[in-house]
Amino acid sequence: MNPSLTDTPTLSRRGLLHLSLGASAFLATVGLGATLTGCSTSQPASGLAALRDSDLPFLRAVIAVMLDGAVTAEKLDAATEITLQSLDRGLAHLSPSMLKLTRQLFDVLTLGITRGPLTGIWGAWENASAEDIQVFLARWENSSLSLLRQGHGSLLQMVMMAWYSCPQSWAHCGYPGPPVV
Repeated sequence: MNPSLTDTPTLSRRGLLHLSLGASAFLATVGLGATLTGCSTSQPASGLAALRDSDLPFLRAVIAVMLDGAVTAEKLDAATEITLQSLDRGLAHLSPSMLKLTRQLFDVLTLGITRGPLTGIWGAWENASAEDIQVFLARWENSSLSLLRQGHGSLLQMVMMAWYSCPQSWAHCGYPGPPVV
């Protein structure tokens, strides 16, 4: 007789810790492997201080989805580029260890071997639909793995801070700007 799903034991706290530890080790290994094999260069893209060429397609796709509703469709491309520039300025001021962690997150999201299984985006980011990216973001936000939830939170905070620090975003939310001193 086969046991039903209700008869099988659920994931224990110890099992969850082992799973989280394994996932952390996997992501760290992939990030390190990408760096060592040259898949991920530390050199910033032309005209940028911290963001690399490999980061840009991913960030452009995700930023456009995250800014949906905060900007009109006609201004979305310009808002995405403004946000990229602002994000780059912010990343350039991070400590070396924080920048390294951020780049590891970007590496995991841009390398094909990890992008597909972890995000559900199996092709290039440029070809992903807005719906696919929304599903990826929701998947990470609601994941049972704290590492993925932390990645989602970090990504969301970086993008939103970059966008809302720009004067172009202020009119949409009714902020008149800082007082003149």
